[in-house]
Amino acid sequence: MVPVQGGKGESTGKWSQRGRQAQRPLGQRRPHRSFFETFIRTLIITCTALAVVLSSVSICDGYWLLAEDRLFGLWRFCTITNQSEPHCLRDLSQAHVPGLAVGMGLARCASAMAVVAAIFGLELLMVSQVCEDVHSRCKWTFGSFLLLASFILSSGGLLSFVILLRNQVTFIGFTLMFWCEFTASFLFFLNAISGLHINSITQTGTNQRNSSTRSRDLGFHKKVIKVELF
Repeated sequence: MVPVQGGKGESTGKWSQRGRQAQRPLGQRRPHRSFFETFIRTLIITCTALAVVLSSVSICDGYWLLAEDRLFGLWRFCTITNQSEPHCLRDLSQAHVPGLAVGMGLARCASAMAVVAAIFGLELLMVSQVCEDVHSRCKWTFGSFLLLASFILSSGGLLSFVILLRNQVTFIGFTLMFWCEFTASFLFFLNAISGLHINSITQTGTNQRNSSTRSRDLGFHKKVIKVELF
């Protein structure tokens, strides 16, 4: 006859294992997201990507204003006649508009930096959703701030262009590329504000859920300690 051993020891070992599981940091737990939150974040990322494409195409083309027989752009100045093809010059000072060469250089820099900031912001938004961890919300917030910076830069470029050519500006004179840049600037602003708002309202709900979960785990931990001592 071999005596049976380890009855109480096995039970105590199981409770000890549960106690160690209860001591795991709550921050390592993957946050649960609702379908509505996931859909909104995906929509923000999609609209941001669309804004980046629109702004890039608009800046690469550069022709934003048609005033009678002259076409003004970020990179060139063209004169249009019925008898010949458009004659374009890179030297914007020959357009005989005060401060056009220097001011257009600033507008180009601001618009280009807006696209760069938007690309980095879009990357942070995508990484925060693909690689979810304790820093995902910080990445999302920083990406939203980069989109807000993109809006400021792109709108600054648009305003600079309009102010420099205020004497030639007409509502019907703006080209499709100008309106693409205007739409991209609006999307940068909308996505930045929406991203910050959705992050703030979901952060409040997550904190409340974590508090309730921490209370339940603390009660379970106390029960495990009592059993182990017993």
